[in-house]
Amino acid sequence: MSIESKVNSYLSKFPLVKKVVKRVYQYSMYAVSKKVKYEGDIHRVTPDDEYEYFFGYYDKSPWDATGRYMLCLRVNDTTKSVAPSEPADIILIDTENQNKIKVIGQTNTWNVQQGCMLQWLAPDHKNCIIYNDFRNNEFCSIIYDLNSKKEAIIPKPVYSVSQDGKTAVTLDFARLHRMRPGYGYSNKTDSTNGNMCPDATCIWSIDLINGKIKSILKYTDFYHFEHREEMKNAEHKVNHLMLNPSGDRFIVLHRWYVGSKKYTRLVSVNVDGTDMCNLLDDGMVSHCNWKNDKEIIAYAYTIENGNGYYSIEDQTQNIHQLWPELKNDGHPSYSADGKKVVTDTYPDRARVCKLYLMDDKKSQIIAKVFAPFKYDNDFRCDLHPRWNRSGSKVCFDSVFEGQRSLYLVYTDMRDKK
Repeated sequence: MSIESKVNSYLSKFPLVKKVVKRVYQYSMYAVSKKVKYEGDIHRVTPDDEYEYFFGYYDKSPWDATGRYMLCLRVNDTTKSVAPSEPADIILIDTENQNKIKVIGQTNTWNVQQGCMLQWLAPDHKNCIIYNDFRNNEFCSIIYDLNSKKEAIIPKPVYSVSQDGKTAVTLDFARLHRMRPGYGYSNKTDSTNGNMCPDATCIWSIDLINGKIKSILKYTDFYHFEHREEMKNAEHKVNHLMLNPSGDRFIVLHRWYVGSKKYTRLVSVNVDGTDMCNLLDDGMVSHCNWKNDKEIIAYAYTIENGNGYYSIEDQTQNIHQLWPELKNDGHPSYSADGKKVVTDTYPDRARVCKLYLMDDKKSQIIAKVFAPFKYDNDFRCDLHPRWNRSGSKVCFDSVFEGQRSLYLVYTDMRDKK
């Protein structure tokens, strides 16, 4: 473990002191570092105007099936609240018409890290979109048909949507907002506040065809599943639900907090809540994604090899490390053919974020961008790289030009126009 990691671990016991020390350290390191605004063949997608633009998380694609249209959000400011109450515009970008934008809707519930879960909806990924909203004092999700201009209201927000567009899973966004600013929604007060491990639903499944909602797991289910001593008197939550390509199983991070100390394990489960499997329980799991129905990529800690990227086989104990040279946390995802991986890093000492492209043998940096101090901590702008559907481009959010905007890089130069 590096000296920085040891100091960070120790200071976690003193959050206010940690915040001050971290900021002093950041400014000091930046002052003596080489200044980099950006490096790489980076192309801006969104307008250079008074607004901020971003898409959201790394586990979905903003491109439609044709590759012509992209989705994103447009807001006034993302540095005052991690989950603002003001609405965000839903934007359609025509990449074959000088990236002309069109407002196609609004959402009243979003956050700076994951947006409103905006995405194209199967089966065709070009006619309908789905996104979260807040209407009649309740969270919901909206299925909007771009051709008919009609919408259907689903009485729950979505977290992860199956590739066939028939099923979704979701969680309690109010509890998540209280416990993890920037990932939940602020529209409702957390009704479970004060209850460390509620005997209440934490994950629901959603039938997107008929709108039926089913409670599938409670917080206490996770507490009792392969119970650990540290779970007693701890505060529990779940986050980062991701359905596999077939939509019959999903992964979820079960996290519990003892004071300022955080524990995380990776669990997989059937979409009906059965057959839970503890995939990794060495203390830290961060960002994950499915490669296929059986393989998962995860940034995690293992007792054997420490922090890094790992390949995990679902419902087994088979795990092996990938790219041992990559030790920094990021947001990984596979190209559609499963041959390449893209991930990113958080700002280094020079406030520079890196974008990596990997295959089975090597990793390479394909872009670097500066992260201003204005965008830090809960207000940070993670790159959250996402593939287009052919695997020839990757888009990402960045603030190296002074505000959140959407950019892309080519991973296959034959597709460059």
